[in-house]
Amino acid sequence: MAHDHATMQHDASTHDQHEAHSNHENHETHESHDAHAHHGTDHSGHADLFRRLFWWNLLLAIPVIATSEMVEGWLGYDLPGSAWIPPVLGTVIFLWGGWPFLSMAWRDEITVRKPGMMTLISLAITVAFGASAAATFGIGDLSFWWELAALIVVMLLGHWQEMKAVGQAQGALAALAELLPDDAERTTPDGGTEHVSIGDLQNGDTVVVRPGGRIPADGTIVKGDASIDESMITGESAPVTKGEGDHVVAGTVATDGSLRVEVTATGDDTALAGIQRMVQDAQNSRSGTRKLADRAAAWLFWIALGAAALTFVVHSALGDPAQGLTAAVSVLVIACPHALGLAIPLVIAIATSTSAKQGILVKDTAALEAMRTIDAVLFDKTGTLTRGEHALTDTATTDSIDDDTMLALAAAVEQDSEHPIGRAVVAAAQDRGLDIPAAEDADTLPGRGVRARVDGKDVAVGGPSLLDHLGIEAPASLDDAAAGWREKGGAVLHVVVDGEAVGAFTTADPIREESRQAVEALHARGIDVALITGDSQAVADAVARELGIDDVFAEVLPDDKDQAVADLQGKGKRVAMVGDGVNDAPALARADVGLAIGAGTDVAMEAAGVVLAGSDPRGVVGVIELSHASYRKMRQNLVWATGYNAVAIPVAAGAFQWAGLTMPPAVAAIAMSLSTIVVAANAQLLRRVTLKPEEVAAAEA
Repeated sequence: MAHDHATMQHDASTHDQHEAHSNHENHETHESHDAHAHHGTDHSGHADLFRRLFWWNLLLAIPVIATSEMVEGWLGYDLPGSAWIPPVLGTVIFLWGGWPFLSMAWRDEITVRKPGMMTLISLAITVAFGASAAATFGIGDLSFWWELAALIVVMLLGHWQEMKAVGQAQGALAALAELLPDDAERTTPDGGTEHVSIGDLQNGDTVVVRPGGRIPADGTIVKGDASIDESMITGESAPVTKGEGDHVVAGTVATDGSLRVEVTATGDDTALAGIQRMVQDAQNSRSGTRKLADRAAAWLFWIALGAAALTFVVHSALGDPAQGLTAAVSVLVIACPHALGLAIPLVIAIATSTSAKQGILVKDTAALEAMRTIDAVLFDKTGTLTRGEHALTDTATTDSIDDDTMLALAAAVEQDSEHPIGRAVVAAAQDRGLDIPAAEDADTLPGRGVRARVDGKDVAVGGPSLLDHLGIEAPASLDDAAAGWREKGGAVLHVVVDGEAVGAFTTADPIREESRQAVEALHARGIDVALITGDSQAVADAVARELGIDDVFAEVLPDDKDQAVADLQGKGKRVAMVGDGVNDAPALARADVGLAIGAGTDVAMEAAGVVLAGSDPRGVVGVIELSHASYRKMRQNLVWATGYNAVAIPVAAGAFQWAGLTMPPAVAAIAMSLSTIVVAANAQLLRRVTLKPEEVAAAEA
């Protein structure tokens, strides 16, 4: 049903803004380990590729390890005819499972003279393969088949988990496209209509939008009026009344009344395309995060290469080149970043899986890492701090009727309404246990309200324009009550019985019970809290006062939300944006961290780096806690992995041979595996972190 909510009107241009999260479809087909932060490839496809490689190569590695001389010696068995299993399957693993690392090292690091993780991995597996192949054919005795197999399998696992964790969902454009109908009803010169694809629409065409229909293109209403449901665009639950001359946007819904709309924008000129570009620009403006592990790997590559060369030269100068070769190989094998390669991916994988079980969905690990540095959180009001639905908050009546009777009559008229305010009236009457009479001859007054016959009375419910339409003036007592409600930002509806305004009521969007705890917990961490909304200043101020919010941005257009984030960043703030509507998407993308409330629109969730699946604003504090905890584990693992190499490389090189301390290649491989176990065990401790909103918020408050 339609209502005129004067206090809830938005400027028509407000609704020219739609958002979609671009997933960088125009990037390269391949990516390097170093490029995850800034190459927008299809991470999900690459994750699937490495997943398959991991499982197949794991199956091949099992017999390689089981038939290695070392494992057979440990377990006391000797499988006849097994001597060729390690070299045959090991070669397959090297060429198949190792190929992605070799190709990425050459293409993305060596050719640009920037060795990193891929080069270090490739160096280790190539040396291990070459030494093992030579030993198989009787040249030397340095056989690393099982170490090679284990190394490649572990690296495939780490790479799979890393890309799985950092890969962002690529459904934003599809989610945005779903806001549009498949076709449109276009008028013809002879006065009829025809159904055409929306791609065939041109500027100047006139389209017909039936009640409940979705508007197919940006345009101007040339005939008719209706309440427009713009919730998928604005996130605001209350429909906005529009008539001739008003602008409408593709994807919104005419909840009542028929409209004729003249198309004013198509293709790249539409609001949808503009929002897509806005989000793309916002994302491109965000600097990429360079992994600590990649920087460490780059240094480790040169250190390992130099240490191996120096080891061989020194031993050769001392008259023992054979020992020099063995020691050099040990250095290169032990320098391979088993632990370093998993230091961050394992933490990310565990952090994301643990958080998902507790209602926090991490889509972008850069966002997770950045959350610990946030010093300002900007909350969208509707659907984030508030419930995004209307509830009856106050009533007023004249002396001719009591409160319950007025509410029952209003509920009778609204009983079949799909309008949010209508549902709120019915719900309030039911909560009071009132008997709601049946209504007859219900009639919608588009943009004004609704009327019906109830118990022989002519009853109408609507906003101020309803009274103007009926030529009725509200009594002073109702006007006084309405003025007070409007000052607080409430929507005002009048109840008219047999031509007389007998009552009025107001509705508001209730604040979530959890919002106060979220704000208090953020303040306890020294983080500023701001509110941003397209609603009136009065509504925003009322919510801010109740929650103790520091700053308020009211009556903000969607593109201004994006600019508000940029302005805060210009003041040196690290900003997290929390929203749920399509109009929040550019701001979510622009912010240092974008967090979408899980009950929000698909496009908002696609644009965000983190999704709070439980729609609980206290989850923001949980994300901060997770960010700090995961960062600590990353740093600890990196310190261990690089520190281990700093100690192990000199030992493997023979620097302490004078003291009887040496490290043969086999021992180096075992030590390398132990380092990996330590890193993995430390990452597992993240599972102990509690991210439940109520517990985290209570602890911080």
